[in-house]
Parts: sequence; C-alpha cells; structure tokens
Amino acid sequence: MKAVTDHPVHDLIATRWSPYSFADRSVSDEDLRSLFEAARWAASSYNEQPWNYIIAKKEDADEFERLLSCLVDGNQVWAKNVSALALGISSLNFARNNKPNRAAIHDLGLAAGNLVLEATSRGLAVHQMIGILPDKARELYSIPEGYEPMTGIAIGYADDPINLPEELRTRDAARRPRKTPKEFIFRGRWGVPSSLF
Repeated sequence: MKAVTDHPVHDLIATRWSPYSFADRSVSDEDLRSLFEAARWAASSYNEQPWNYIIAKKEDADEFERLLSCLVDGNQVWAKNVSALALGISSLNFARNNKPNRAAIHDLGLAAGNLVLEATSRGLAVHQMIGILPDKARELYSIPEGYEPMTGIAIGYADDPINLPEELRTRDAARRPRKTPKEFIFRGRWGVPSSLF
C-alpha cells in the first residue's frame, strides 16, 4: 500500500507501512542482523546510542511467548503471528556523566526509523507498538533502573488481512491519513503555517 504523497519522497518512505496481518513465513537471521545493524548506525546525541533491544524469533517458542506476554492484549491478538518480536528500550541517562539524556527517546526513535527503512528495503514489514507492559518487561527481563522499555516491534512479511478480526482488518485496509504540512510546520510563532507550504 504505497502512500500518495504531496511532494516527492524516497520510495522506501512511500512504501513503508505498519500492517496488522503477517504471513506465516520466517525472517532470516541475516535479515534480522541487518535490521539491527541499521539501528546501530542511527545518529544520537553525543553518539550515546541509548538504545537496547530484546528480541525473540517465533521459532524459539518459549522466548517468543515470553516477549509476546509483554504486549497489551490488543496487540497480542495480531502480533502472535509475526516472525520476530523485539522490545525497544532506552537508557535514560548519559553513560558519560549519568545526567538525564533528554534526547534518549528521540534517539531510540531514530534507531527505529533506520530499522524500519532497512526492513522496507528488504521486503519486510515492521509494526511498532507503544502498547506494551513496561513493568512486566522489566520483571521478566531484569531490565535495570535507568532503562525504560518504550516500544514493541513486530517484524515479518505483510499478509492478506482476511484472517484478522473485523476491526483490525478494517484498520489494515484503510488509507494512511496524515496531517497536512500546514498543521505542523510553523513560521514566526506557534500555529502560524510556514509559507513554504
């Protein structure tokens, strides 16, 4: 489902989307290594690289179920079908001085952006989720203080949504709405649209 953009963008951006329906098809270890290599090379404040991941492949049933249990029920419904799950975790303080890193969550997002585009370039789909159970993840994986489980990441191959529950099938088939640039790009003061658009 390619996005209809108002201005030209790279094809990887236009074709990236977050399906709910995933095929029963394994993602290779080689592809997973490349996805996380792409995340590794994301920009970060002071080159801190404040991201960490916990990953489980569906073939490792016990680990996959453990990670799946860290998602809210609504996400477990469809995420149980993906090839691999991951948790994105952010270190909240700088390693160099233990002061709060206000860019940490932003930088985790940049790493996720790299991961998503690498996945798209390989014909894979990624669906990121804020709907996780951080306390459960912290307990199950012994995540230390100062690190925050932020997102779930589903990785696999998109599939026909026919087997999804109706609500998810409708969401999966819907056009991806976006705000217009005038709604979020300002000039001079807040709320005044930039003349660029």
